[in-house]
Amino acid sequence: MSAVRRLAASRLFWAAIAALVVALALPIWVSGYILGLLTVGYFTAVFAMSWDLLFGFAGEVNFGPTFLIGLGAYTAGILNAQFSPDLPIWVCVAAGAGAAVTGGIALALPALRVSGPYFGLITLVAVQILQNFIIINSDLTGGEIGLTVPDVISIDARSNYFVALGFMIVAGGFLFGLSRSAIGLILQASGQDAVQAGALGFNVAKHKLFAFAVSAFFSGLSGALMVFYIGTASVGIFVDIAVGVQIIVAAVLGGRRTVLGAAIGAVFLIALAEALRPVGELANLIVSVVALLVILGFPNGFLGLVRGGSEA
Repeated sequence: MSAVRRLAASRLFWAAIAALVVALALPIWVSGYILGLLTVGYFTAVFAMSWDLLFGFAGEVNFGPTFLIGLGAYTAGILNAQFSPDLPIWVCVAAGAGAAVTGGIALALPALRVSGPYFGLITLVAVQILQNFIIINSDLTGGEIGLTVPDVISIDARSNYFVALGFMIVAGGFLFGLSRSAIGLILQASGQDAVQAGALGFNVAKHKLFAFAVSAFFSGLSGALMVFYIGTASVGIFVDIAVGVQIIVAAVLGGRRTVLGAAIGAVFLIALAEALRPVGELANLIVSVVALLVILGFPNGFLGLVRGGSEA
């Protein structure tokens, strides 16, 4: 009963319930265009939450989240473009998630032998390698033009919206629960002081590898689903370094080590960029300045405001 009372007294809990109610009601009174923006925002939210698990808790600075996203997106897209209609969408999506996990573990095994900026540099190089692979093998990947997939999840904006919303809720619930579990506590301890955590008997490398695999799974799965929403896979959408920067900024804006805050930051950035579209090229500059001001003014992120400024 004490846990229930704490939950009922939590401002974060009631804020999450209110946000969920609003999100479920939105299709009743907003246009399909707005639903489309939010659909992209929800997929981006999963990218950001997955990144926050690895950085916020495990303490590993992954500068290349788009490597995992790109593996999932392109694997699913290539399978659909080459074998459709023999393979259903869900098989392509599952294959995309599996490819991301496989590639993520293959990257993490050598990368976790180093720490700090060296780990981040390795992930950044991995993005460059994937970009070059996509461009060189244009017959398979579509190259710089992009790969068009024949199938989509749905042509109905509301259906796509609810698929993305449901996926974000499930992914967010799992990642948040994991972050608050014993594994999450070990990851947090490892991220703050790996030597001390190891001295206490925890297998730091194993737990960080697990975090990387979970982050890769949800990143790849979200990338694969997004391919079948927009109908194409391209470097600029899934693998570009600028996309990775946006994901990192979203997680920090929402609140590091909160998981759920990353979703808030992602939707905020998508909405702000769209609102500033009329100003053209100045939009990126304004978004960057606003993000910088928010980070400097609210170190704990948006979720820190909901928690009353406590440690995120």
